[in-house]
Formats: sequence, C-alpha cells, structure tokens
Amino acid sequence: MTDPTAPWLVVGLGNPGPEYAANRHNVGFMVVDLLAERIGGRFKRAQKAQAQVVEGRIGPPGPLSRRVVLAKPMSYMNLSGGPVVSLRDFYKVPTANVVAIHDELDIDYGTLRLKLGGGDNGHNGLKSMTKAMGPDYHRVRFGIGRPPGRMQVADFVLKDFSAAERKELAYEVDRAADAVEALLAEGLERAQSTYNS
Repeated sequence: MTDPTAPWLVVGLGNPGPEYAANRHNVGFMVVDLLAERIGGRFKRAQKAQAQVVEGRIGPPGPLSRRVVLAKPMSYMNLSGGPVVSLRDFYKVPTANVVAIHDELDIDYGTLRLKLGGGDNGHNGLKSMTKAMGPDYHRVRFGIGRPPGRMQVADFVLKDFSAAERKELAYEVDRAADAVEALLAEGLERAQSTYNS
C-alpha cells in the first residue's frame, strides 16, 4: 500500500507544438489540460525536467484530497521517459503513484481502461517510460480505435480526430479526467469498476 500522503504524478502523453495539438496521439495532453483547468492551475516550465507542470490538489477537501503534479513532457512522445523520471525523482513520487494518460489503438473510440503495469503495446511514450523506470505505473488508456483500411498506424495517430469523433471528444476527455480523479481518490479497483467499459 502506498503512503496516502505521497504525491501523485499525472502525465499526459503527447507531442509539443501547435501542429500536434489536436492529434489523436495528444489526447493525454488534452486530459491533463482539463485537469489543470479544474484545479485552477496554469502550466509552467518545470525547473528540473523538459516538461510543463501544474502543482495542486485533486479530489474533495479532506482525507480524499491528493497532492498532484500534472505534467506534459516537452520532449516528443518517444523520449517521454527522461522527463517523467526527472519529475518523479524531483517531487519524490513513488513509481506506483505515476499515472500515464495515453491514446490506445486496441480499444474502440469512447472506451477507457485503467490498469497498473503491463506492456507498452507498441506505444512509443509508454515504451520510453517503461525503459526509464520499469512497468509498475498506472495507465489511463483512452481508446482511439484502429486506423481505417490500409492507413499506417503512425499516420493515423498523428491525424486529428474525425469530425464524428470531435462531436464526442469534449465528453470523452471529461470522462477520462473524472477517471483520473477517481483513481487518485478511491483507488484503482473502484475507478476500474466505474470507468472500465
């Protein structure tokens, strides 16, 4: 059991720069942006890592409130591990209190899955994080589905969501942010029972 007073590090995975902002691969950034908005924080450059961070508290006031660092690595997706480990060490976050929010090809759009540990499933951000600190961190997997026809995976994840998907995107991002808050306040099993579909 982790120390309930230990901080959490919630990392949205994505690529920096306006040309990537609305890509499927950047849904992790979208979710941490919303979480930052909810706690009234603004991202600023981290002192000790190539990342932007917001520090604050998530959850209702009282014993369920959690100290949190929200982070967006500014290193490009395939190099996310370095900034994440630097932030983990700087803020003294146990690895089990690290949460990666990322796009997931093997899950249909509109589906969320929360889990602890596991493989990287070919996701370059997870691959980099796991190489840097091992696999024992939480993941909030945001389903984006598989590319249509013969489209290459790399092209698909670096495209913006379709017009049909964009109609639901704000709702899905909101739900993913709710799932992160539930994970921190109530633990993995309860959050899974509510949000894993």
